[in-house]
Order: sequence, then structure tokens, then C-alpha cells
Amino acid sequence: MILAKLAYKSLLNRRASVLLTLFTIAISVMLLLSIERVRIDAKSSFSNTISGTDLIVGARTGDIQLLLSSVFRIGHTNNGVSWKSYQYITSQRGVKWSIPISLGDSHKGQAVLGTTLDYFNHYRFAKKQNLTFNKGRPFAAINEVVLGSEVATKLGYKLGDNIVISHGMGNTSFHHHQDNPFKVVGVFNPTGTPVDKTLHIPLAAIDLIHGGKASLEHEHEHDEHNNLTGHPKQVTAFLMGFNSPLYMLQIRRNINQYKPEALLAIMPTVTLKELWEMLAIVEKTLLLFSFVVILISLLGMLTTLLANLNQRRRELAILRSVGARPWQLFTLISMESLLTTLLGCVVGCALFYSTLFLGADYLQSHAGISVNIAMLSRYELTLIGVIMAAGFIIGLIPATRAYFYSLSDGMSIKT
Repeated sequence: MILAKLAYKSLLNRRASVLLTLFTIAISVMLLLSIERVRIDAKSSFSNTISGTDLIVGARTGDIQLLLSSVFRIGHTNNGVSWKSYQYITSQRGVKWSIPISLGDSHKGQAVLGTTLDYFNHYRFAKKQNLTFNKGRPFAAINEVVLGSEVATKLGYKLGDNIVISHGMGNTSFHHHQDNPFKVVGVFNPTGTPVDKTLHIPLAAIDLIHGGKASLEHEHEHDEHNNLTGHPKQVTAFLMGFNSPLYMLQIRRNINQYKPEALLAIMPTVTLKELWEMLAIVEKTLLLFSFVVILISLLGMLTTLLANLNQRRRELAILRSVGARPWQLFTLISMESLLTTLLGCVVGCALFYSTLFLGADYLQSHAGISVNIAMLSRYELTLIGVIMAAGFIIGLIPATRAYFYSLSDGMSIKT
């Protein structure tokens, strides 16, 4: 207890160098914990983007390319799936539901997705959560649009506003469908998925505005049945759910061998796993970078302790002269390094949670990553424990040198 109090006062006496070392360790701990939390939550956010979907079907490309283009709105596919093939495949035995999606248009850089009412009934995210409305309702007419939460917030739209969509997926388009505005009738609650950045319109509207037919208003006034599906030539892709995994495996095999056109059916959970395996090198690089920063901070602490130790030889000699034993000097220096590392970890955790609170909304809105602001996990506590152990081991080096300092060595130093 006396040694602990002495170590604490010794650190206070050298507070300038100790604070610098402590701050360096704290920044390293914050960086390591932040990278790990964002890495884990990013993987969780990607996995939660789509849930309960057994197959995604599109034109034959790569598995990952189809997943990214159809679910995450990243990239695009050059070909689509003919409507005839869609109807044939979804009419097979065992198919529980299907959701056709048509991409290719945008509004001020945000993706526009054409679909049917089945999208609102069967699309799931996270752990099979339903899409819910913050305001309004699903589209019920061909000239209506439902907005993702981020689209409504970022662009300041409210119910009843008119929106003009543009051809193409880029931020800049030279072809705007100004003759066919859409009326905002609903806004989704935030999901932390690409749904938040998407505008949803009826599939029939996509076919009409690209086919150069009558305007949406004209079509709405004369279509007594209000057909929101229409008869499109093709769709970008479609999602499927099955009554049994056996049906899913059989139909997937038939789709991949489908002769009328080259199609590809993927299981999103399997493809997501392949995607993360491809990105494993990035994860390892980020983790390595964090550990290198921590190692540098601990080496900085070692350098500070060794430099201070050389200046404290008279202090240690005086302690020896008043009865301190070599093992007590060894313990004193070890406790100083351990205490510095402990305080650095505590401050680092405080900075870590401050960073999460300040950056959570930004990550959610700009990267679609839902950061979980929770207590440290067992894995994160293990990382802190490793840092503490490394700090203790680093402190043994100057402690060992202090152990072998003799009384005559300390008293013989001239000032």
C-alpha cells in the first residue's frame, strides 16, 4: 500500500512526461477499440441489410456483383431478367413469395427502385424485421413514391411533395422525367440499410416512363384497376422466399441451368460470407495498424521510464539508504508503469465512448453502419487486458535496472 502511494506521488511529481505518455496510450486504446467496434458493427450492418430472403435471382454475373447491385445499390448489372422468365420461375412449386426490383434511375444521387406491394409485405432486414412507416403509407397509385428515411431527411421532403426522377444512377443526369412527377405518400422508419437511401415507386411506373407512353397522371385516371405491376419487358433482379429449403435448393439448381436465358441464383447469406472472406485482409490490416500504434506508444513509455530512471538514480539511492530493499525498488518502478498503462486505458475507453456518441449518427447516415453503443464486450476487455499485460512487461525493463542499482552507484553521481 505504501509503495502504491509512493508510485502515485512519483507520477505526480513527473506529471508532464507522464501525461504525455498517458495520452499516447489513451489515443492508441481509443483507436484500437474504435476500429474493432466499427469493424464488427459494419459486418453486422451488412449482414442485417437483408434477412429472410432465400434466393436473389438476376442476370448471370458474379455472385458478389449481383448481391452488391441488387441489395446494396453498389455497381450495376448490364442485363436483366425477362418478365416471362420471372413469371415462370416464381410460379414453380414451393415458392412462397417473390419481390421483383427494377433499378437504373435516381433522384439527386439517390437510387430509385421499382417494385410491387410485395416489397412492403415480405422484405425483411436485421433479424427478420418488417419495414415500418414513420409517416404515410405504401404507394397505392402509379404516380406515388415512398421514401427511405435518409432521403426524406437529407432532401427535406414531406408528404404531398412532388419528385422528379432522372435516368441513370449517377449524381448527374441529363435526362429528367419531368413530365411524370411522383407524389410522396410515405416515409420509412430508419433501418440502417440501403433502404434508407432509396426511393420506392411502382414497377409499372418504371415501364411507363421509359416506354414513352401516356403520362402517369393520365394512366392513373383511366386505369380502373390501378395496376401497379404492369407488364415490364424485364426487371433487374428479384428476391424469393420458399416454403422449404429443399424447394430452394432444387429451384436454385434449375435457375442456374435455365436455358432460355443466362440467369444466376445466389443465397445472400452464403455470398455475404464470401464477401467478408475477400475483405479479411483489410480487417487484418486495420487490426495490425492498431497494434502497431499501441506498440509505439508502449515503446514511448519505455523510453520515458528509462530516461527518467537515469535521472532518478540519486532518488533511488536515498530510498536504499533509508531501508528500501532492491525488490521494493523493482516493485515501485513496475507499479509506476502499470499505473500509467491503467490510467491510459481508462482515459482511452472514455475517449472511445465519446467518439462513438459523436460519430454514431455520421456513420449511420453516410456509411449505413449502425454502431452499437454498449458496454465493452469480452473480446474488447481481452484486448485491454493484453495492453495492460504488455505495459507491465515493458515496465519490467526499467524495474530490473533499478533493482541492480547499488547504493554507492547512486551516491557517487555528481551534480
